[in-house]
Amino acid sequence: MKTAIVTDSTAYIPKELRDKLNIHMIPLSVIIGGETYQEEVDITDSAFYEEVRVNEKLPTTSQPPVGQFVELFEELAKDYDAVVSIHLSSGISGTYQGSITAGNMVDEIDVYAFDSEISCMIQGFYVLEAAKMANAGEPVDEIMLRLDEMKGSIGAYFMADDLSHLQRGGRLSSAQAMIGSLLQIKPLLHFENKVIVPFEKIRTRKKALKRMYELLEEAVEKGEPLQASVIHANRAEEAKEIQRELEERFPSVEFNVSYFGPVIGTHLGEGSMGLGWAKRYE
Repeated sequence: MKTAIVTDSTAYIPKELRDKLNIHMIPLSVIIGGETYQEEVDITDSAFYEEVRVNEKLPTTSQPPVGQFVELFEELAKDYDAVVSIHLSSGISGTYQGSITAGNMVDEIDVYAFDSEISCMIQGFYVLEAAKMANAGEPVDEIMLRLDEMKGSIGAYFMADDLSHLQRGGRLSSAQAMIGSLLQIKPLLHFENKVIVPFEKIRTRKKALKRMYELLEEAVEKGEPLQASVIHANRAEEAKEIQRELEERFPSVEFNVSYFGPVIGTHLGEGSMGLGWAKRYE
């Protein structure tokens, strides 16, 4: 059985890597000043943050239309027997449900949808593992079992640098945002039950980063081989410095640097930083 791997743009897997591993991507969109852009197609993350700075109104986001999934699945049916479609958490987007709906509309191919219950490169870890297995000819049932197994090893924490984005997006009251900014509070966020919720309130960016390192250390001490990603919102140089620091501190962990693209960046804001990890399979 030949299996295709599909994901959405919020995994933020570089195009060259998607092409190398035969990963198919469906883009979500961001609307800025009345213009709609498909992320990873029409707008880069750096261009997005530049646009946000000059627009008073916060961008909005939209999930892919079901028809876009249907079109892709029908095209894949010409060369594949099955699709594993891996998407950002169903608690923050209807993209996963859209893939299920489209799969039910296409008779020519079996579609197996997977809710990552997370986003960004941590979602990407699922996708990359599924792609490696599919390219090695592993059966679809084994791929789905591996993805379910990976969920037990996932950890991810995000720090919002600018509370105004959370407040403008309806995730924080005006009073909380004002007080938080005055006190330099950097809320540490994580996914719980498929949605983004506060994990801890921490004073200063430096302490928030230190806390993320401590949480990674707790995961490393469990003994499983890990892969980890430093995720930034238009702070590439800082992310590279953090990567170098963590590689020295945790030599057993395989690190990369990724980013919060337009859709996730709309809600977290420029300057945000994240750290996430998952089990690494040899």
